[in-house]
Amino acid sequence: MTPILTFAAKEFRDGLRNKWIAGATLLLGGLAFALTFLGSAPTGLLDVKPLAVTVVSLSSLTIFLIPLIALLLGYDAIVGEAERGCLLLILTYPVSRLEIIVGKFLGHAAILAFAAIVGYGAAGAAAAWTGGGDAESWRAFAGLILTTVLLGLAFLALAYLISALVAERSTAAGIAVGVWLLFVIVYDLALMGALVASKGRIGAEIFPSLLLLNPADVYRLFNLTAFENVRKLSGMAGLSASVHFAPAVLLAVLALWSAIPLALAASVFARREV
Repeated sequence: MTPILTFAAKEFRDGLRNKWIAGATLLLGGLAFALTFLGSAPTGLLDVKPLAVTVVSLSSLTIFLIPLIALLLGYDAIVGEAERGCLLLILTYPVSRLEIIVGKFLGHAAILAFAAIVGYGAAGAAAAWTGGGDAESWRAFAGLILTTVLLGLAFLALAYLISALVAERSTAAGIAVGVWLLFVIVYDLALMGALVASKGRIGAEIFPSLLLLNPADVYRLFNLTAFENVRKLSGMAGLSASVHFAPAVLLAVLALWSAIPLALAASVFARREV
């Protein structure tokens, strides 16, 4: 485990020194803090818990920001080292390729977790200060942070797979942006178009399974349907009645979205010529 931890520690230290990562953390924290206070304004009149409003708002924000941050963080993890000539030097040491990729992934995963916990922790601190959360809302908020990390890991694993497959950083960057567009924007539009075009032939049994093919949709399903107060506020009560996935199942699917692409990336990297 020593080589893995060594690579992980190096990536984490490099990430902490990276002003871009610091900027992403501050961006998440600033937006979360602002959404917490702005979302609490109408809740007194509507008898809605401010923290539940925060969970709904941050869920929508996370769908766009966290996948992009994860992809930009990991797209050159392998191909970038190869282009700079560092990978050939690293492989002269008594370490395996699996240890390299797992160690680097853990380091980047720690950076993502740090950004999510610190950034969204600002929203939790603000909500605690305003006293706007009940027990269920706090469970929903804890689930939000957990699934935010898992969503980041899923797209980080996809970034590693891209990085292991291509030969140039520029190609990896282009594919990473394309993956972000596919899962965050295009997939849902295509799914809606397919539902309309099929005129109901895509039944209630097939539609939920199609949602599981997109980690962003799995994240949205968990955070907007798993808890009663958030579900009513988000307007997802109708969808939750037709999509019968337990929260544990959705968490497991998100975990698989991290494990499978990372395993594929390790397999490709093991056969890659340097």
